[in-house]
Amino acid sequence: MIKEYFFLAFGNLRHRGLRSWLTILGILIGIAAVVSLISMGQGLQTAITGQFGSLSVDTLTIQNKGTGFGPPGSTVIKKLNDHDVDLIESVSGVDLVVTRIIRVVSIEYNGISGFGYIGDIPNDNEKKDFVYNSFSFKAEEGRLLDGNDRGKILLGNNFLNNNDFGKDFAVGKKVKINGKSFEVVGILEQSSTFQLNSAIFTTTEDIKDLLGINNEYDLIVAQVKDKNQIQTVSDEIERKLMNDRHEKEGEETFSVQTPIQSLQSVNVILNIINLIVVGIAAISLIVGGIGIANTMYTSVLERTKEIGIMKAIGAKNRDILSIFLIESGLLGLVGGIVGALIGLGGAFFASGLANQAIGSDLFKVSISYPLIFGSVAFSFFVGVMSGIFPAVQASKLNVVDALRK
Repeated sequence: MIKEYFFLAFGNLRHRGLRSWLTILGILIGIAAVVSLISMGQGLQTAITGQFGSLSVDTLTIQNKGTGFGPPGSTVIKKLNDHDVDLIESVSGVDLVVTRIIRVVSIEYNGISGFGYIGDIPNDNEKKDFVYNSFSFKAEEGRLLDGNDRGKILLGNNFLNNNDFGKDFAVGKKVKINGKSFEVVGILEQSSTFQLNSAIFTTTEDIKDLLGINNEYDLIVAQVKDKNQIQTVSDEIERKLMNDRHEKEGEETFSVQTPIQSLQSVNVILNIINLIVVGIAAISLIVGGIGIANTMYTSVLERTKEIGIMKAIGAKNRDILSIFLIESGLLGLVGGIVGALIGLGGAFFASGLANQAIGSDLFKVSISYPLIFGSVAFSFFVGVMSGIFPAVQASKLNVVDALRK
């Protein structure tokens, strides 16, 4: 019997043709918005997570708070220094301390000038290996920097396909950094951390000579012995630095942060964005539900005589109720399926444009089956709920009154 109900309901929807599709449109837009925007949000979350993935869960990042926008450490009043390094190394539970310098420099190649980030590779082999392992550095061309290298640089993967300088970068070529000539010894494989793909690396000694700096660092990375004690070690480093700088809680001029804390902060922001997106799309679903209810009420008025005939030949109230509920449910279901497909296609199209703009495959959208099936099921539910009152009205029609119309 249910099978016949579905065939009858589907036939009625096909008979109304354009009106059915216009009714479906409201649900379709809402589901397409939900699927596309949440899928892109998940892709963005994956991309951002990848940026933190280069940091181990057993590392802490110590950085001075800045006074404005710029690369790490470039806008701070008081720089991190060797005294801070010694203080951090004295904290129980700290296994290794690595200093980092990250600055913006001028780049000149093939007679064309530009700007980019430069970072240092420690001269000490243990610290150098820590940096390489943390970022999963591998050379696609040439080799990695050695601690004893001088006048050498390592380029991020984006320099392989960089057309800004009118000539391809290659191993053995000379590049001027802040007016000083360096030889390219290697070009890195593509990294999931997009900043690294556009960065230049040289040894710590070279970067200090190049920038004319001494006893100042932009970041200090501390590796702890036991990752389960990372918060305890973090608190102790914070306490020692505050006491050394004579600062009160809440007025610190530095920050001590774990990758997990940073990732949690980003995830909170992304979750709020997703909630806002769902809220906006829900408005469209409500409008779509009202459209279904309106269509079903109109259908009841147009088919009053048909309902009377069905009742006259033995159809019961529950039969009429089932047919109309199935019809409204099908409107929501079709809208959900088409909307989900359109939304998924829109997400892949948008991610493709984004990757093309940044020149990387960083922004990836994957098919979330729980999201797809959940959206379709919800649209079916909206359809059924929107059709309840028209269906009840149709099922309660008096046979004699219905046949007179």
